Amino acid sequence: MLFDLHCHTTASDGELSPGELLARAASQGVSHLAITDHDSVAAYGAIADPGGLTLIPGVEFSTTWGRLGVHVLGLNIDPHSPAIREGVMHQGNARRERAARIAERLEKYGLKDALAGACRIAGSDTPGRPHFARHMVASGFVRHEREAFKKYLGAGKPGDIRQHWASPEQVIAWIRGAGGTAVLAHPAKYGLTRNRLIALAETFKAWGGEGLEVVSGVQVPAVTRDLAALCQRLDLCATWGSDFHRPGQPWAELGRYSTPPEGVRPAWEHW
Repeated sequence: MLFDLHCHTTASDGELSPGELLARAASQGVSHLAITDHDSVAAYGAIADPGGLTLIPGVEFSTTWGRLGVHVLGLNIDPHSPAIREGVMHQGNARRERAARIAERLEKYGLKDALAGACRIAGSDTPGRPHFARHMVASGFVRHEREAFKKYLGAGKPGDIRQHWASPEQVIAWIRGAGGTAVLAHPAKYGLTRNRLIALAETFKAWGGEGLEVVSGVQVPAVTRDLAALCQRLDLCATWGSDFHRPGQPWAELGRYSTPPEGVRPAWEHW
């Protein structure tokens, strides 16, 4: 069995439709897949038949820890539950407010048609920073998306707006209220010191979180070992996935992530 419990479609900031994503996952040998779009479960409404794949409903909610933006995966949820409907509605409103503020800031730097352009690319009224980045490239405002994030959209830059998200406690309550497992997404990617990462994981468990994503795409073995040890130390379950967004990124291809560690308790063992 090949599990990939973290990927994205056009329902958030991915480039493949739900159907295209399922076909690509199957071609990559994935047997169990969780689509975890940002603050959205719309992809599940577009899937009539997952084919030979076992589809594990999921979502990725945005929240904050202090001033740090963090993401929480909700896995094995009921996407039609009142808890998830409430969460998606709240986060959707937050995303619209956030997008308007990002657009306002970018227009002060000279980007024209910022909100409308990002919405056109997103195909919705809840664009994220990647959609603004693509609009900036298409407009000739920057040369590539990396430049957009480096100058305008990355952490601490003018377009880095986070304060509209629900609290971590509320996010975890939505997930658990939908029968799901709350997992701290890609904990090694927040740029934290070892002590701060441990503090985040401990706090996450105190909030009601149940797992850590110990492998996210391609990562160095030392990171995997450290996260596995943290899982064991805090008695948390473990998940892994590619965090796939688009073709052409071999470090985040469906089903092609670094080797998961031994000695951890996979989240699906109790589903």
